[in-house]
Amino acid sequence: MYVKAHLENLVQTPIPTKHGEFILHYYSNNVDAKEHIALVKGTVAGHENVPVRIHSECFTGDVLGSRRCDCGEQLDMALQLIAKAGSGVLIYLRQEGRGIGLLKKLQAYNLQDMGMDTVDANLHLGYQADEREYTIAALMLEDLGIKSVQLITNNPEKIDGLKALGINVAGRIPVEVVAHDSNRDYLKTKAKKMAHMLSEPKNEQD
Repeated sequence: MYVKAHLENLVQTPIPTKHGEFILHYYSNNVDAKEHIALVKGTVAGHENVPVRIHSECFTGDVLGSRRCDCGEQLDMALQLIAKAGSGVLIYLRQEGRGIGLLKKLQAYNLQDMGMDTVDANLHLGYQADEREYTIAALMLEDLGIKSVQLITNNPEKIDGLKALGINVAGRIPVEVVAHDSNRDYLKTKAKKMAHMLSEPKNEQD
C-alpha cells in the first residue's frame, strides 16, 4: 500500500560552528526511522538561488576524517561556502554509503582493496552503484520555504533527482577537493562511471 511521504520539523536550535552559527532543524518522517537534519544559515524562506548542499552521511569521512573519499572535505567546503554567502542550507541525509549502509560500505572497501572500484564493489554486493534518493530532502526544502536553489554538488544525478521531485534547481556550485593518493582512483571512478563533474585530479601526494 502506497503511503504519501510526510515529515515534521520537530526541533530548531542554534549550533555554533567554526563557520559561524547555524540553526539546526530536526525532522521526523513516515518513510524511514532515520534522523535527517538541516543546518540553516540566515533567512531562506521565500528566497531564490539559495545555496544548498544535500549531503549524504559518511561516518568514515565526516567523523573520522578518512581520506578514502572526498565526503568530509566536501561537507566542510559546503559549510564554508554557505557561511561566505551569508545564507543557505546544508541538508544531512542519513543514507550512509550511497544508501547501502555502513556495514556494506566497509565490505565494499575491502573489495576495493582487492582491486575493484567503488561501483563494481557495490554491484558485487548486490546493490546499485548509487541507491540514494532525495524525497526527504525535497520535502525539507519545501518546508523551509525555499523558492529555488543553487545546488552545491558535482553529481548530475542529484540535480536530476531533485528536479524530478519538483525542486527548482536554478544552478550549480562546484565542490571539488584536491585529490591525493588515497582517493585518486575513487574520484576517477566517480567521474568516468558516475558522470560526476570533476576535473582531472591534481598530483598532490599524501
